[in-house]
Amino acid sequence: MKGYKAPSFEDRAASAMQAKEKALAKLKAKPQPDAAELAERAARQVERDAIAAAKSAKAREAREEKQRLADEKRAQAKADKLKAEQPKRTEAEQKAARDARYAARKSRK
Repeated sequence: MKGYKAPSFEDRAASAMQAKEKALAKLKAKPQPDAAELAERAARQVERDAIAAAKSAKAREAREEKQRLADEKRAQAKADKLKAEQPKRTEAEQKAARDARYAARKSRK
């Protein structure tokens, strides 16, 4: 029985060249798409781009709305905090304000 003989460099180079030629021949044999098919592909691509743009715009609007609501909530919380921090008027101050309103009402009559 004969032992295994490793292929030489020339054998490997030749087989690589044959494989490349075979792949190139296969590529050249592939039929090219006609104009109608190319136009259809372009139309589908335009449609996909339009759908993607609409989806992107919708997502951007949702993000902006979410940000606006968060800003409103933050502003409301700040206003509530400021209102809670205002000192309560004493009874004397309340009485003075009430008397001032009463006097203003009387002077209008």
